[in-house]
Amino acid sequence: MWIWMALASALLLGAYDVAKKAALRHNDVYIVLLGATALSVLFLSPFLSHGSAGDHLRLAFKAVLVTSSWVSGMYALKLLPITIVSTYKASRPMFVVVLSLLIFGERLNLWQLAGVLSVLAALFLLARSGRTEGIHMRSNKGMWALAVSIATGVASALYDKYLMTGMQPLFVQSWTNVYITLLLFICVMARGLRSGNEPMRADWRILLIAVFITGADMLYFFALKQDGAMLSVISLVRRCSVVVTFVLGAMIFREKNLRAKAGALAVMLAGMAFLTIGSI
Repeated sequence: MWIWMALASALLLGAYDVAKKAALRHNDVYIVLLGATALSVLFLSPFLSHGSAGDHLRLAFKAVLVTSSWVSGMYALKLLPITIVSTYKASRPMFVVVLSLLIFGERLNLWQLAGVLSVLAALFLLARSGRTEGIHMRSNKGMWALAVSIATGVASALYDKYLMTGMQPLFVQSWTNVYITLLLFICVMARGLRSGNEPMRADWRILLIAVFITGADMLYFFALKQDGAMLSVISLVRRCSVVVTFVLGAMIFREKNLRAKAGALAVMLAGMAFLTIGSI
């Protein structure tokens, strides 16, 4: 059951990335994130329940990791093509897989191993194809922001596995969104709406962002809570949201170098099939 939840979460994540890119055309990064997370808190408010002080401290720390990953990722998304951002962020499961094996002692069966190797190969091919668009790490602020987003995202994913051993999914998701919203509100107040910043415009895509990320995270946390769920596999499957981003990005944003990425996406789809077969 958990593998199907991970697949559904991946679909919503892809739609989430496209909605973010569209909303950032007319709004500031912090404003978009604050509006989306505040709406997520509203959606999840019925699930806010009591917890210990220790639980809330752990969730506040997770909120710091998630906020760092989201803000840096949004700046990268604003400065770079969506296919480049989604491609490089798709490499994140490689680190999660390796660290999951080392920290949690997870073991893969043959089908899952074939899936992991296929997806990692596809991610490598996708990342390499991005170089033809002239995007280089050392000379691009967007790439540095993307590197921070990937590093903090890996740390957050590993931390999720620890949190799910003693907390319920909706408790984690609802309170984490509360703390993320508070952090973003503080950031907005601290930096102020300077004259160079874009004022917030009414944008229905911010509502879409909130709906997509709330659904994606809910499926993700419930998947992690299932017996036998493997963080390494779930992280890989979720990052296959790049397939959705690729298709919608090609249709909506008319981005370049799509043909070179099509073969890698086919390899990724094969890897997803292997992971699914090995996990049901």
